[in-house]
Amino acid sequence: MKITIEKADRSELKAKPDENNLGFGSYFSDHMFVMDYADGVWQNGVIKKYGDFSIDPAAMALHYGQAIFEGLKAYRGKDNQIHLFRPKDNLARFNRSARRMCMPEVDIDLVYGGIKKLLEIDQEWVPSALGATLYIRPTMIATEAALGVRPSKRYIFFTILSPVGAYYPEGFNPVKIFVTDKYVRAVRGGVGEAKTAGNYAASIMAAIEAQEQGFTQVLWLDACDRQSIEEVGTMNIFFVIGDELITPPLQGSILPGITRESVLTLTRDWGLKVVERPITIDEVFAANEQGQLKEVFGSGTAAIISPVGSLYYKGQECRINGSKTGELSQRLFDDLQAIQYGYKEDHHGWVETI
Repeated sequence: MKITIEKADRSELKAKPDENNLGFGSYFSDHMFVMDYADGVWQNGVIKKYGDFSIDPAAMALHYGQAIFEGLKAYRGKDNQIHLFRPKDNLARFNRSARRMCMPEVDIDLVYGGIKKLLEIDQEWVPSALGATLYIRPTMIATEAALGVRPSKRYIFFTILSPVGAYYPEGFNPVKIFVTDKYVRAVRGGVGEAKTAGNYAASIMAAIEAQEQGFTQVLWLDACDRQSIEEVGTMNIFFVIGDELITPPLQGSILPGITRESVLTLTRDWGLKVVERPITIDEVFAANEQGQLKEVFGSGTAAIISPVGSLYYKGQECRINGSKTGELSQRLFDDLQAIQYGYKEDHHGWVETI
């Protein structure tokens, strides 16, 4: 399929926002990449002016939740070049989400080519300010007009671009996390490992309640035992206990993070003892009381690495490393950023330069 280019007129181009005051997800570039799925094939690929869609009120995504997305970033790095970090891994995960939600997969090379062309057209939207990036959001929704619980026969795939700053208001500073055993996000056998819209809708109430109490995010526990740690609402979670780096295993209810995998790869390269195993919230609190809990941090595309300064659970606070950023968190953040921006050699073939 050939992708058609329909550029917006210069008079229609938007004013660029202040790169030092972007926030997250508030601004969108001039163009988007769109494809339609009908009659069993993807068709009508076009890069065109960013704008509204017109869908039927009976579109199946609105009624039965067939909606998936991805998140990756473009970085303006060394020599003013634009870099992407593990883009095809994101698109491979997009297809895994599509399979789980009974939606059609996309041709990774075709979509990657479309995203690169979109970035070439809107390259002025890739920020130059330190720490700012261009967030890339590939999305698919079901658009067939029909009522009845079954897979849709029609879909729209689209990709939009958003210049962003730090995901958390704290920036790269320790965040406060609320541990909930009142609500659950996902169960094994469900759709927790898919990046589907309903997972995020399910997390909103707990997040709001946590934020009202002054916490940045929610740490989710296993839906059955309400003890085993799973993930934070926007990132995977890691614990440094003694001489081990521990993270919960992927067992079907946790999103397999691209940054998570990158952290595991780098730390193993560095010779650290890295373990993927179940870990309970009680074990974490006990390790802290025994002086064995050295660091806690999250990993994700939006925040990269986010040190955790405290966990709050059942009326008790677990302060970690004096609520200061840990040595490993800092090293991972610095190394990942250096690789993503092209200032450090990429030994794993993760970075694509446009």
